[in-house]
Order: sequence, then structure tokens, then C-alpha cells
Amino acid sequence: MEISGSSAFYAGLSTIQSGQNRVDQAASQIANTTVERSATSQSSEAQVDRLRSVDRSQQTDLASNMVDMSQGKIQAELGVKVAKASDEMLGTLINTFA
Repeated sequence: MEISGSSAFYAGLSTIQSGQNRVDQAASQIANTTVERSATSQSSEAQVDRLRSVDRSQQTDLASNMVDMSQGKIQAELGVKVAKASDEMLGTLINTFA
């Protein structure tokens, strides 16, 4: 029996990695937004008024980044389930034919 790189196990591992990358990117963007906000917290009143419209768009970005983090988490969890199911199936096949 030949196990190729395109098996369900490797698909599960790839899905885990994609989910982790998605979480990492979203977390990095959230951290960058937080740093930018703290830098603008020492601005004058005129600058604060001008930046409030920017803050609204950043809040939308923050929400979408949080959604991306949740999606990445779910994606990684599903990848674990696929890899685990594939591993269990392989063990069953080997026990059956051994």
C-alpha cells in the first residue's frame, strides 16, 4: 500500500497550517492597530477630531480581523479532525490486512 503526499492526512496537516497562518496574520494586524492607536492617543484635539473618522474604519478592520482569527481557529480544528480521522482509518486498514 502506497501513501502519497496527497492523502487525507496531509490535507489535514495543510489545513492546520493554513488556519494557523490565518490566525497569525489577523493577530499581527490587530497588534499593529493597537500600536497605532496608542501613538495617536497623545495627539492634540484637532488631530483627535480628524482621526475619529479613521478610528471608525479601524474598528471595522478590528472586527474583520477578529472574525479572521475565529475562522482560522475553526479551520485548524477541522484540519486536526481530518488528520485524526485519516490516521485512525490507516490504522484500521493496516490491522485488517495484516
